[in-house]
Amino acid sequence: MSCHFSHRYTLMIDILPATLYRALVLGLSSVVSKYTPPAPEPSSISPVSNAPHFPQSVFFELQPRISLNTPTKDVLSYIFAPPVSSSRNEAPSFSPIQPKSPYDAWGELACKLEEESFRAEFMLDLVEVFFQIVHTRLPLLNPAQFRNRLGVTGKNKLPETPPYEGPPLHPALVATVVAWGSKFSEHPLLVSDRKRPSGQSLLAKTLVDRARDLAEALRVHRIPSSDHVVISLLIEPLQSQNPEDQNGYHGFWLTAATRHLLALGINHKSTMASLPDKESRGTMIFAWWMTCISDAYASAYYRRKPILDDDDYDIDFYIVVPSSEETSDGSSAPSTREQLEFLGYYRAAHALARAARQMSRQLWKPATDSDGIPFETLSTFVSVLTEWRTDYLSLVGVPNNYDGEWDFVSAVSSCASDATYHVMWIILFTALDDFGIKELNQTATPPPNLGQIEVTKQKILDEAMHGALRIAGLAAVLTSNGYLRLDPAVMHVSCIHAGTFLARLGRPEVTNCIAGLEQYSYSYEEAGDQAQELKRLFGMARSGELELNHMASVTPRSPAGQSVPQISSGHHQSPSDHAMVIDTPAKSARTNGTYSTSTSYNGFSR
Repeated sequence: MSCHFSHRYTLMIDILPATLYRALVLGLSSVVSKYTPPAPEPSSISPVSNAPHFPQSVFFELQPRISLNTPTKDVLSYIFAPPVSSSRNEAPSFSPIQPKSPYDAWGELACKLEEESFRAEFMLDLVEVFFQIVHTRLPLLNPAQFRNRLGVTGKNKLPETPPYEGPPLHPALVATVVAWGSKFSEHPLLVSDRKRPSGQSLLAKTLVDRARDLAEALRVHRIPSSDHVVISLLIEPLQSQNPEDQNGYHGFWLTAATRHLLALGINHKSTMASLPDKESRGTMIFAWWMTCISDAYASAYYRRKPILDDDDYDIDFYIVVPSSEETSDGSSAPSTREQLEFLGYYRAAHALARAARQMSRQLWKPATDSDGIPFETLSTFVSVLTEWRTDYLSLVGVPNNYDGEWDFVSAVSSCASDATYHVMWIILFTALDDFGIKELNQTATPPPNLGQIEVTKQKILDEAMHGALRIAGLAAVLTSNGYLRLDPAVMHVSCIHAGTFLARLGRPEVTNCIAGLEQYSYSYEEAGDQAQELKRLFGMARSGELELNHMASVTPRSPAGQSVPQISSGHHQSPSDHAMVIDTPAKSARTNGTYSTSTSYNGFSR
């Protein structure tokens, strides 16, 4: 039986991650690139300088048009325009007795978006949430430079730096940053909008859609430039992870970023060396490794061939010295990228990405689907993953019973590296269960090396079980601390794969993955449906309705008809031998318009 979530994506990294994804990216530090070759001005879409009092079906027909030169305040009028009416042909109608705001669908406070000053204040709040929660996982922007280039200040606030006199920020970049902030912000407007049975914000969903639509209209996916690389990599992890959602993840923006980087020659050491500006080089180096690693992991997660090959690039791992603008206090403390380089995360992530790429090229092809996995190929995968564990897991994984002060960046990166490694064994187990071994499929008589084959199958089962329990333990700790509520899905894909594996085997530890997905559902709607699917699979397995295929001979099953334990978001199974021990920081709280980042953590995004 194929894994129900075999086509799921958490970057960036997630993450990115999920996918981005989701997840799938090392949280490194970088800056906004200035390297942008000349390109024809993209097409534009309709904005308006002040949000009108009528449905968006009329709003979209207005002029002037948004272009790369549109001031940010006018871009805000577009992204914060009233929600679309149920019918594009529906005429605006307002009761003369009880005036109705076109913003009412977004909660009782959304009518404030009619005011330009409020839109500016709200946007600044969402930008700060982005930099304090999302930027630590996907550090593709220079915070100080971005804030300065916004050209928008809130009421009663004076700019800390002289006004920026250059061109405005890319409209799609502004829209994407604002959309990210809306996922995690506790602004009263969004809190009010979440007062519905789903607990989710319709405004946040709309902002994601508008960021994507704006990027498409401005041809972000078609014109190679450094800005378009950054926008594509930030948009990808925003997308829905439901494979049935036509506007969801299909790897589109990750593919666009990959092609842009190749078109710009970033995969060549000579090109990178020719960039005199350290900020530009830093952004492009990080963007390249983020893309390279995300492409490899996504190919393994969603059963597709990777875009990149091992010989498609020759650039080195090296540190680009950050500018003083990278830190708010101008200190000379090591950047996130430097800290991760010291810990070896660059090389560890790249080595695992190469292993994932090797697996994808052999597993996800028609010959394997029809004939099975050649035993020699399977043995190679086992050796590669075992070798990675020997070389890197103790350096970048989560240590058991960690005692002492845990640096923030190393803690969260370890969690992501640990889960990403262990999920590879689960992917290999699922592929083996679906396709079988070629030597066994093509003959009715046992092959001479049957004993060796069974030993290898048993090892893969053991590693997959250990990995699933390990991920379940990590998910339990993160969930109990409320981390997944404010996370760009760094553990989303791992929870899905590990949860599906445990559910199919009727293991009660699946409750940890279910609880994690339920916590994710506050920001990612599809996670709630995935949690329900795990409950369904678990119930089927415990009642004997769900059977394995080629791995049934080595996999113990829970007895059929055994009572099914109650599954709820408050019930956590925490196997002590697989969980991690971590100091619990204070929960994130909004104070005086700012957000504490004590609960945010870095790592691979979706």
